[in-house]
Amino acid sequence: MSHAIAAPGKLLLTPQDHTLILIDFQSQMAFATKSIDAVALRNNAALISHAAAGFGVPTILTTVAEKSFSGPMFSEITEAFPDQALLDRTSMNTWEDAAVIARVNAIGKPRIVLAGLWTGVCIVGPALSALDQGFEVYVIADACGDVSEEAHERAMLRMIQAGARPMTAVQYLLELQRDWARTGTYELTTSIARRFGGAYGLGITYAKTMFGAQEGH
Repeated sequence: MSHAIAAPGKLLLTPQDHTLILIDFQSQMAFATKSIDAVALRNNAALISHAAAGFGVPTILTTVAEKSFSGPMFSEITEAFPDQALLDRTSMNTWEDAAVIARVNAIGKPRIVLAGLWTGVCIVGPALSALDQGFEVYVIADACGDVSEEAHERAMLRMIQAGARPMTAVQYLLELQRDWARTGTYELTTSIARRFGGAYGLGITYAKTMFGAQEGH
């Protein structure tokens, strides 16, 4: 007989147990992305970037052919990590780049969280490679995009079948917070949601403005 206790499950993420890798959020990749609206993609990328920066999650920013072809990383991401160098690659699979892997090993976390463009190439490659090497892999599905809905969905399904765990951008933010009684990060979480969380953020703004509402009270 099972016995419940008031404790989080081991499959939930914490700010201390994973590395976030943001891959190829670049202009050239975004132009052909059709599986998600560009505004939603940029908001979701910004949300997870500011969440990771605010909660102190080790984050790797990587681009492909930044100067010669694909262009700069989204400013919504780089503004969250203003002093961090980008790791530029030639390989489509981030996991085959020695500089990226050196950073993964230096951070030393057992879980990898991925987001980027395109899902079927730039995310599938490192997801399957990391799983093969014994890492737990999470993919923020609505902070990824591909050239069609079909391409994105088939890529997500392929990764899930291999053992990757899908999640969303707002889910990522709230999983890092997980308890409104954690007052040290309460304002951080709600401010990120208000700025980048779409309708959820509007709801927070309304409740706070109209009657001073606060979660956990």
